[in-house]
Amino acid sequence: MKVLIATSTTDFDPTEVAVPWKILLEAGVDVRFATDTGLAGYADKRMLDGNKFYLLKPVLIADKSAREAYAEMREDAVFKTPISYDEIKVEDFDGLLLPGGHSKGVIPYLESRDLQNAIVDFFAQDKPVGAICHGVVAACRSIDPATGKSVLYGRKTTALLKRQERLAYNLTRYNLGKYYLTYPETVEDEVTATLQSSEDFIQGPLPVLRDNPKHMSRGFTVRDGNYLSARWPGDIYSFASEYLQMLRA
Repeated sequence: MKVLIATSTTDFDPTEVAVPWKILLEAGVDVRFATDTGLAGYADKRMLDGNKFYLLKPVLIADKSAREAYAEMREDAVFKTPISYDEIKVEDFDGLLLPGGHSKGVIPYLESRDLQNAIVDFFAQDKPVGAICHGVVAACRSIDPATGKSVLYGRKTTALLKRQERLAYNLTRYNLGKYYLTYPETVEDEVTATLQSSEDFIQGPLPVLRDNPKHMSRGFTVRDGNYLSARWPGDIYSFASEYLQMLRA
């Protein structure tokens, strides 16, 4: 099996890329990468070192296991040689993963027409697609030319919650400005606007504690056919594990 992880060249979330990469790789999946530039990407540095998070650093940065997975991934030869979005051939892959990231460096990823066209094709061929956090924005912006609607129209999904995004912004805006607001409109509002019904956006339980291999029940995902979504890095182990099951099925 071969899975493509699409990321931005800069500022992607290290947890949302490296943890699925490691879980899939250890399960024998051939994991490849694509970036907007065709150059090897790198994660949002602040999510690794906590610069200017101050007292919130233990809560906001990637946890130790994610940082270790990211360091390992950075040394992987395949990670160092991604393709560009316009080189994606859907027939070469069995599935697609769309991670997130909130700093402004992810904007080329979220706004790429080439990537959106590829996403449409993955959905059209009913290949497993997983999207988490801002990755759901990349999916919701992908318009199926056959219907003129988002590929998420008629599906149930979750994504980064408005209350999560606003809380992170309000807690850090004095030191970091709009670091936690990628766009003026929240992820939840933009995604919900593309759905058939607002009830198709599933918030899930209050996100407080991050999941991990010993506490999988803390994570939350929404599956609709061969589409899987999750909200934030705190859902990542549940998300990656369920995506692997979906891929195998």
